[in-house]
Amino acid sequence: MRSTWPNIEIDLLVEAGAWPQESDLLEITSDAVGAVLAELDPPSGAATELSVVFSDDAHIAALNAEWRGKDSPTNVLSFPAFPVAIGAPLPPMLGDIILASETVEREARLEGKVLQHHISHLVIHGLLHLLGHDHENDADAEAMEGIERAALARLAIPDPYA
Repeated sequence: MRSTWPNIEIDLLVEAGAWPQESDLLEITSDAVGAVLAELDPPSGAATELSVVFSDDAHIAALNAEWRGKDSPTNVLSFPAFPVAIGAPLPPMLGDIILASETVEREARLEGKVLQHHISHLVIHGLLHLLGHDHENDADAEAMEGIERAALARLAIPDPYA
């Protein structure tokens, strides 16, 4: 399923796992992308594409082992198509965000979060990685979390770090 947000075309695939309806996932994803763009206000550029894959723990564990050397599932992985400097115009393709259903559902349940809110947070987190943000040190983590909080607030989603 495809949707367009101003100049980002979202390619969404439900590959595996127990996820909400595809139309709901597209709305969650589009809203999350829109909140990040509204928060960051990147320089306008040509249209760009974003791939979001809703998968399961088995698939994401294999990707995590292959690309990060970690033999376990994680909630979200991001694979940029091009390196992007923070604040630079968007490239023609942003890359892929992949989420794992069992881990995402378990985290939401254990943390008492609405599943859709947790999905929004992870899409925002993954997109920020594609836009050049990281959390490798305390200062970068604090900056990235601040953007996440602000984007989530735009969606009336409670602060996940509170």
